[in-house]
Amino acid sequence: MKKTLLLVVIFVLVAGQVAYAENIKVGIVDLMKALNESDTGKKAKGELETMIKAKQSGLDQKGKEIEKLKAEIEKQSSILSAEAKKAKEDDLEKSLREYQRLVTDSQNEVKKKEGELTGGILKEIRAIVDKMGEDGGYTIILENVDGVVLFSKKDIDLTSVVIKKYNESRAKNKK
Repeated sequence: MKKTLLLVVIFVLVAGQVAYAENIKVGIVDLMKALNESDTGKKAKGELETMIKAKQSGLDQKGKEIEKLKAEIEKQSSILSAEAKKAKEDDLEKSLREYQRLVTDSQNEVKKKEGELTGGILKEIRAIVDKMGEDGGYTIILENVDGVVLFSKKDIDLTSVVIKKYNESRAKNKK
């Protein structure tokens, strides 16, 4: 639906500008590439990877404890009383539920942190694209998302310029 709407908007813009064909100026920006290749985006990606590794380490430890408990139950199943075996199986189930909750909580924390880190960067990048569009006299600047832009000439791809301008603006703000 979103792709169809975008194509309709492009068609209307282009059709409305046919009489002024020499005035049409189109640009393409890959926001995800700009995010991932900007200095701030790389730093944010590093923070996320560190967070993910820490979470994964904790989850791996909990997983090993669960495996140890499973092995213990299997090893002792023939010598345990029915009540003791039931108690150990209940402990295992409880540990599995805790593990699943930890996995879900960790995933949610990572998604939240990713949103916090990347949301501001994307907002700033979009502001730079808006300014470039205004200053450069562009009719339209499209986001190069898989499936929406099937072909474009390389000379209308503004991504590297956007990354450069974003990095420069961040460097100025730090001073």
